[in-house]
Amino acid sequence: MRKKLYLFILLVIGITSCKKGVSYETITTPTGTWQLVWDDEFDYTGLPDTTRWSYDTEGNSWGWGNNEAQYYTAGDSVNAYVKDGMLTITARIDSMGGKRYTSARLITKEKGDWLYGRFEIRAKLPTGTGTWPAIWMLSTDWEYGGWPASGEIDIMENVGYDPDTIVGSAHTQSYNHMLGTHKNAKMYVPTSYTDFHLYALEWEDDEYRVYVDDNLYFTFENEGTGFAEWPFDKRFHLLLNLAIGGNWGGQKGIDDSLFPHRFQIDYVRVYQKMN
Repeated sequence: MRKKLYLFILLVIGITSCKKGVSYETITTPTGTWQLVWDDEFDYTGLPDTTRWSYDTEGNSWGWGNNEAQYYTAGDSVNAYVKDGMLTITARIDSMGGKRYTSARLITKEKGDWLYGRFEIRAKLPTGTGTWPAIWMLSTDWEYGGWPASGEIDIMENVGYDPDTIVGSAHTQSYNHMLGTHKNAKMYVPTSYTDFHLYALEWEDDEYRVYVDDNLYFTFENEGTGFAEWPFDKRFHLLLNLAIGGNWGGQKGIDDSLFPHRFQIDYVRVYQKMN
């Protein structure tokens, strides 16, 4: 009887694993079929997997170019921790490095770098005046020069004083917010901070497309006029962060009574298109 029970348990585990693999290892969208090449399901407990993620702290001394109010820590479970099948990035009132708040900024640089693909991040956002969570991509090698020449892809940005609005953007040498020429689009998602939603990017050589729950809301096209308009022909990496304050997130102040804030990520999956 014990042997039969053991075999039954192994069979169930095997079936569950196969079902999980079929469900997301190869997917088909209206634009094509995609093969999984990199993922983090956060099916462990502890600090984020160091084979997939690093901590970006280089901009702590100068406010990351946006006059942000947080200090990003590295390897601190108070600010970034994996438990119960998800990654939680937490912003706290906890003075460090001359800043009033701490948080985390995770990157896949040199551990996950891609040219084109479909990127899926299932997440639930924090809310409250002063928060600024983001899912985005930057150039790994900066071959066209510093920001914004080498480009920035914003898959999801949200600010706490406008919690129902999700923003997708493109930043290049010709199109960026410093010049007031940046291109973006907005989508109304009133449950962004109460429910998990799927934020996705499909990036190809002629355009990239940004989605929420597979609803397309922003397309940025390759004009064929050079890197100043389209620097997106080099490898990029992913960033997940929860900023506090700053030029955009802090426009209406920071409400200290609402801390701590939690940015929860269920999974990150990266696909490449199958020929």
